[in-house]
Amino acid sequence: MAQTLAASQFKAAIQAAESAAGTPEEKAEMLMEIAMGMQMRPKTPDQLQHAVALYERALDLCPAEAVLLRARLRARMGTALQALPDGGVDALHRARACYEEAIPVLKEKGRPEEVAEAEMNLGLVLQSLSSAGAARIQEAIRCYHAALKVFTRDAYPQEYAILHNNLAIAYLSIPLSDERGKMREALAVQSFEEVLKVINLVDHPTEYAMVQNNLGNALQYAASGHPLENNLRALAAYDEALKVRNARDTPLEYANTISNKANVLRNLPDELENPGSGRRANLLRARELYEEARRIFLSLNQVGSAAVVEEALAEIEQELADQSARRGNGDGRASRL
Repeated sequence: MAQTLAASQFKAAIQAAESAAGTPEEKAEMLMEIAMGMQMRPKTPDQLQHAVALYERALDLCPAEAVLLRARLRARMGTALQALPDGGVDALHRARACYEEAIPVLKEKGRPEEVAEAEMNLGLVLQSLSSAGAARIQEAIRCYHAALKVFTRDAYPQEYAILHNNLAIAYLSIPLSDERGKMREALAVQSFEEVLKVINLVDHPTEYAMVQNNLGNALQYAASGHPLENNLRALAAYDEALKVRNARDTPLEYANTISNKANVLRNLPDELENPGSGRRANLLRARELYEEARRIFLSLNQVGSAAVVEEALAEIEQELADQSARRGNGDGRASRL
């Protein structure tokens, strides 16, 4: 039913453009408006495919001398191509070509906001392509920084948050193979913290929890000279995420966060006021969280995640057994990783 409706909308749009009075440029603009409406809340991939086809038809109609309109058409077609759920790498390459052709013209004749939007979208495409080994992630980072010159926190908070969230993910995706790796990890943490200056628990609970969870991951795995401080900050971030994530409403996200929290607890000493107790209390708490996460992962058929947790549980059980053996032999010294 939805596919039939999309097809009829597409045919009606073409017929309206061909029969309407007006210049070719005006008809191209009309098709662009219709295409933008079709891709706003698509119910099927066909609607996005039809939107792409409408942009292509508009480009066919648009005179060569209308360079700014042609650039806007290409930029909009790029957004439809990158949104195709089944477009794959080919659609992303086409979207990249659209943006790369449009951006120079938009810089010369368009508005700064148009340029920044195209730069941001090009960055998203390049980041997706980099995951497939078809682009360099550094190119995406460059695009995000270019867009941030316009999309500032005060003027465009939503775009600012999107850019910094994707910057953080991009920084963390680069292997730690050079001396700048630590700097990139620090920049990722900083970008997640910038996102949290825009979104909050009350107005954006889902996004808030996601960013807090990602911030916790960035902190606990950073190659920092202050691991204890980072782990404590990571715990605080996970606790913030758990203000939103729970076993009833978001079981998978909740299980991921509590297993992340358990990872931190495994690497923490016990409370400073009881330095002789070793790491047992934190190991026991980590075990509880892992066991809960395992139950949820198994119930959701997340076999791979359950296996990772199972391995961590086995390591904790071994360490707890080793601690008990040392105590049985009269060795009261605190164990250390």
